[in-house]
Amino acid sequence: MEKFKLKKLDLADALIFSMHANNRNIWRNLTDRFPHPYTEENARDFIKLTLEAEPTQIFGIYVDTEPIGAIGLHPLEDVFSKNIELGYWIAEPYWGKGIMSSAIAQMIAYGFEKFDINRIFARPFGRNIGSIRTLEKNGFVLEATLKNTIFKDGKYEHELIYAIRKSS
Repeated sequence: MEKFKLKKLDLADALIFSMHANNRNIWRNLTDRFPHPYTEENARDFIKLTLEAEPTQIFGIYVDTEPIGAIGLHPLEDVFSKNIELGYWIAEPYWGKGIMSSAIAQMIAYGFEKFDINRIFARPFGRNIGSIRTLEKNGFVLEATLKNTIFKDGKYEHELIYAIRKSS
């Protein structure tokens, strides 16, 4: 596996971040809040947003000094406040190299340490086998399959809900 580190994103990295993010194959596996095409301005806005939260909720995934993706924990509110959603993406040349699996393991530990939660969950699209396997490698368990709840790129997709619990 290639060495990587999780760290706060830097505005100086917006151009290279946007170059990796501007990939239709990445966009196909994310919600429409992730724009396509992905511009340098989108990267700047996103990076600024990541720098506001304390404790840090979203980290860049860096190989050497290059940001190749992002991973984050998104807290819920109200009666769902003991849950946090995990979201992530990585540049396509780094798919299948074990980086994301290790990054998720780090975020699980970080999430349970820094936030008052009992459950971390992720919602991969049903066809995203790589993401599903990565979650399962990290101890996530399939809690639900919601059929055709996602409408992306003109097609319906199944939404899977995977979770790991602090008490498990």
